[in-house]
Amino acid sequence: MHPHMDYSEAEKYLQGLTDYEKSTSILYNAGNYDLRRMRLLLNALGDPHKGIKTIHVAGTKGKGSTAAMISSILISAGYLTGRFTSPHLFSWQERIAFNNRPITKRDFARIASLVQPQVRTINAEARFGKLTTFEALTAMAFCNFREKKVDFQVLETGMGGRLDATNVIEEPEVSIITSISLDHTQILGDTLAQIAGEKAGIMKQGCTVISAPQPAEVLAVIGDKSRELNTPLILAGRDISWENHGSKLDRQAFSVQSKLRNYQISLPLLGDFQMENAALAIAAIETLEKNGTAIDCTYIVRGLSTVKWPARLQILNRAPLLIIDGAHNPYSIRKVIESIKKYFHYKRSTVIFGSSQDKDIEGMAKELSGFSDHVILTSSPHPRAATTDFLAAIFHKSGIQAGVSENVGEALSCALSESKRDDLILATGSLFLAAAIQKEFNERSKFK
Repeated sequence: MHPHMDYSEAEKYLQGLTDYEKSTSILYNAGNYDLRRMRLLLNALGDPHKGIKTIHVAGTKGKGSTAAMISSILISAGYLTGRFTSPHLFSWQERIAFNNRPITKRDFARIASLVQPQVRTINAEARFGKLTTFEALTAMAFCNFREKKVDFQVLETGMGGRLDATNVIEEPEVSIITSISLDHTQILGDTLAQIAGEKAGIMKQGCTVISAPQPAEVLAVIGDKSRELNTPLILAGRDISWENHGSKLDRQAFSVQSKLRNYQISLPLLGDFQMENAALAIAAIETLEKNGTAIDCTYIVRGLSTVKWPARLQILNRAPLLIIDGAHNPYSIRKVIESIKKYFHYKRSTVIFGSSQDKDIEGMAKELSGFSDHVILTSSPHPRAATTDFLAAIFHKSGIQAGVSENVGEALSCALSESKRDDLILATGSLFLAAAIQKEFNERSKFK
């Protein structure tokens, strides 16, 4: 009997596989992302992904929030629910959750040990290329969900959709395409239509698809595909709508009107786009109802009122306001700024900014230029993080004279010392930066 790895060995083992999340320009094609090797792996593990009701979520923005909302509703209604999301903020365990609880270190290590020999066999032959970190993690999630005998698995694609490791699901209960904007352009293509084509790859023959409001060229792609596959298409904004009823500092009230009923929602996540994501989640749950799953509408309201999804307009401190957000493309940054102006009152604002090297940093700088009195550039401890020199050159080109702090701790100290009680600090540009700021802030709060 092969001795199990412990958690840190399992982590090391997974990081040792090809990790596309750490590199900036792997071509998104069938050579690098070949689903046949994923099917071989799952087959060797006894096809754990089959026979479980699946909600599949793709899109550029809001995938994780929408997956968290759907899971929260299903758990409220008493269904055993597995959730697979990425990337993680602090630990790989977050990616594989059962009833909202991250997988334990012990289970993570045990399942990694189960997957390891199968990966070794397939990678030795590498008939369809080598299995990657993300593919091994996806297989681990399926194994965990099978062990837990989940009623539902909610899966977020890692990137794109068509060739994503999660796309081995053949008959989802429902496919969801959240808001699509330009991101990962080196990999997914540099037009919205190309990116939409990749995301629409999760749509399956006859299975209901739900889409967020989209730019016209994206809707054209989704509409064509839905006719071709004969899938019912529910479009948020057309078939299900919402209306804002105001907000407090840490939750917002709104109503959602579907063809079935009207919901009064109180959501602990801020931002207009979260109302849109909640509408997608409700449409998904109503589709499950139509397919025969009993879910009382009180559970929909309760599930949304208790949803947790960190680093999205998350308030860490009140005076001064310290807010973290994982926005990492110009569109998301614009939405974050709109929300901040709408929800918060403050005098001066400081932005702490860090980003991955492969993002549209110039576009993000332009969005931030009119917003902030002061920008501090920094670099998060992630292999893909852009250096401060690289960031400073781009911000300078956009006409922004920014300060530079070589590490996140220094950036936070600098922002806090410059801010008065009625000022605001926003840390944004990447999820890794948001996580690093939160970690740093938690460390300090311990000593207060």
